[in-house]
Amino acid sequence: MMNDASPLAGMQRSLRQCLSNMAALLYHHGYVLETVSIPHRGLDRHDVANLSSASSEWQSCEKVLISSEAASWNEHNRLVLTSLGRNLLFDMFGEGAADCA
Repeated sequence: MMNDASPLAGMQRSLRQCLSNMAALLYHHGYVLETVSIPHRGLDRHDVANLSSASSEWQSCEKVLISSEAASWNEHNRLVLTSLGRNLLFDMFGEGAADCA
């Protein structure tokens, strides 16, 4: 049984909180979860800059997602969720909410 005070549990809570905030911010700015959950799509740097200026939460969540390897910049220089980020997202919202099939 995992101790809730463990660093892993704290990181996972932080990741889940960032994913939840990210989903809300995307929705409020006209995006869908598939924007970041499909590896060949993603947010370009201009979109990320717009989200950063629209919300102070975006930058801190982006840093947590990237440092935890739940998100990265793909070969098209777009921010996308990694398999870790997608798995957590699907676990939280259900695979149908951001189905990448």
